[in-house]
Amino acid sequence: MKIYTRTGDKGETSLFGGKRVPKDSPRIQAYGIVDELNAVIGMAVSLSDDARLIDVLQLLQNELFMVGADLAAPHDVHESKTVRVKQLHITRLEREIDTHEQELKPLKYFILPGGTSCASALHLARTVCRRAERVIFELSKIEDINNHVIIYINRLSDLLFVLARVANARSGKKDIPWHPDK
Repeated sequence: MKIYTRTGDKGETSLFGGKRVPKDSPRIQAYGIVDELNAVIGMAVSLSDDARLIDVLQLLQNELFMVGADLAAPHDVHESKTVRVKQLHITRLEREIDTHEQELKPLKYFILPGGTSCASALHLARTVCRRAERVIFELSKIEDINNHVIIYINRLSDLLFVLARVANARSGKKDIPWHPDK
């Protein structure tokens, strides 16, 4: 299979279902940021030696392909032709958050992003995830999309925050408190 197709040379790309759209359309922007998020999570994986954390992160990477496919398929494309984010994916993220929070001391203050290289990459992933959420929400105002995608991305940013803290805690690094007076 060739990596180049030449079909996008004039600034358009195809959605699932065959519709052609400009590469700067809100839908393309949305799943492009999801792809960027996936790459940042991949960077976090490469910076970790924690097998349990890597397993969670690689599952998230696989699910982000599903999120991207969902966004690349207009709402009128039949589900048999693509995959869609469902409530069960959101519920799984919530379970992951609850499970991993049990390892952590409750936060009593805001923290600075940082710590280990892996934790720093996960904080970066969280911010990219929040940007994806904003763009996906904007898309939802002008096109019909699967509402589960917005909720999934919102929960994912929460999970990435928790996983950044877990990466630090498992490495013996403390959260870095924010000092507003500095």
